[in-house]
Amino acid sequence: MEGHSSVETSLKWLEGLSKGMVGEELETITMEGLKVVQAQKGFIRCHFLVPNSVADKEGNWHVGAMATLIDTIGAAAVLSLIGLINISVQLNISYYSTPKIQEEVEIEAKVMAEKEIFTSVVVEVRQKDNGKLIALGKQWMTTWSTSKIKLSEKSKL
Repeated sequence: MEGHSSVETSLKWLEGLSKGMVGEELETITMEGLKVVQAQKGFIRCHFLVPNSVADKEGNWHVGAMATLIDTIGAAAVLSLIGLINISVQLNISYYSTPKIQEEVEIEAKVMAEKEIFTSVVVEVRQKDNGKLIALGKQWMTTWSTSKIKLSEKSKL
């Protein structure tokens, strides 16, 4: 991916995940069919038809699969800004409604702040047809090479 802008790198990574060409099995199942509709530095908007493969026993979108998607789209927004894949050091998700399988949703990730070696990103998942909030993820991320900092340094966030 050398020679590409950080936005292009982020888009190629998301495309590879959604088509099962890169990443771990959990990520590729969770991201299956994801379509990026807007991307710029620090911002990603996607449409996603919740596939049968991520259903819980009641036919809803499994919250663990939703959490994986939120984490991954957040990482893609950070990647689009700084050009490095990051890991989450803090992830908080609030769930407001329960989407069903085959429901179309819109996911929007936006980098909110950078503080020293950390980057903050907010990810919203909404019903595509009416904009109703499904989930809100807030996370702090850091690059892999800097993730081995002391716990006391993390607490300064």
